[in-house]
Amino acid sequence: MKNKYVDFIADEHFLKCIETLYHSYLKAKEKISKNKFYNNKIDTIKLRFDTKFNMIDEESIIETEILRQIDKSINNSIGTFHEQILGGIEGFEIGNLSGFDIKAKDETLFADIKNKHNTMNSSSAEALFQKLARYADDYKKAKCYWVQILAKGSFCEHWKGEINGKEYSHSRVFKISGDQFYALLTGKQNAFYELYKALPVAIDDYLDTVKDTKCNSANSALSEIIEETKATKRSILDQITFENYSCYFGFDKL
Repeated sequence: MKNKYVDFIADEHFLKCIETLYHSYLKAKEKISKNKFYNNKIDTIKLRFDTKFNMIDEESIIETEILRQIDKSINNSIGTFHEQILGGIEGFEIGNLSGFDIKAKDETLFADIKNKHNTMNSSSAEALFQKLARYADDYKKAKCYWVQILAKGSFCEHWKGEINGKEYSHSRVFKISGDQFYALLTGKQNAFYELYKALPVAIDDYLDTVKDTKCNSANSALSEIIEETKATKRSILDQITFENYSCYFGFDKL
C-alpha cells in the first residue's frame, strides 16, 4: 500500500514524530508563567519603542515576546523531530543518548544533527569534531557527519580547518547540509523537499485526531499580568516594568 505522506518512512512513524513535537509545544507553552517570563530581565525600553514604531498594542507585543521565549525552547525539539524522522528510515536508527544522533545499523555511518549551522561556539565545534573522529577511528568503515539541517547552502564536504588554534581533519569526517543528508539516507535527492511538502497534510491529519486543542490555548504569563493590572491600574507595560525594575532609582513610583 502506498504511503500518504512520503515514501521513505511509514505514515504511522511520520504521525508519531509530529505527535512528539506537538507535546513539546504544549510543554513549552505551559512553562511560560509570569515568573518564568521574568527569569530574564524584560527590556521594556525596547518594548516601548516596538509599540510606538511598529504600531502594536501592548498586549500583542507581550504575546510576541512570550512566543519568542517559547521559540527558544522549541528549537531543540525541532532538531529532535529530524532525528526521529531520519531514524525511521530503513537501515538507520536514532542514538537515544548514546553519543550520536543517527547511525546506520551496519555501523557505516554516524551523525550528529544540529538544526541550525550557527548553534555551536568554537569549543563545542572542537568537541564535536573530536567525537566524530573517534567514531571514525573506532569503526573503520564508518563515515561520520556533522549535519546542519538549516545550512547556508547545499553541500557535503570534508570537515577540516582550524578550530581553537588547532588544525583538524579526518578522511572520514564530513559536514553536510540537511537536504543532502536526507538524500544520503533515503537515496532520494528531493527527500527533504518532499518532507516539507507533506508536513501541512500530515499535521492537519494529526490535529484532527486531537480532541483537546491545548496547543492553541493561552499561556498563563499574560493573563497573570493582566489580572494584576486590574488592581494596580497600571498599563501592561508599566506593570512589567515595575515588577522588573522597581529596585532601580525612581521606578518604584510607577
